[in-house]
Amino acid sequence: MRLLSVVAVLASLTGPASAQMLNLLPELKTMTPEEKEQEAIRQKAYRDSLRQIPNNSNSVDPWGNVRSDAPKAAAPAKQPRTKTGNATH
Repeated sequence: MRLLSVVAVLASLTGPASAQMLNLLPELKTMTPEEKEQEAIRQKAYRDSLRQIPNNSNSVDPWGNVRSDAPKAAAPAKQPRTKTGNATH
């Protein structure tokens, strides 16, 4: 009797799961030539709008005014080392 109730519970749980599997594959939609042309126009307008965005190569630090310490300056350039390892000789 216990086995029969376990089988009944499992069968009732798999019903909704199998029904969900039917909706996993969307219907294939074919586009008409007019729709393809409109999509191409939209894609071209999108690419053109992306080209108009300026390339900001400056690094922006939004928290720069909040920090108490000033941003660190670039490290000074190192002098080339000689064979002895001391550049001042």
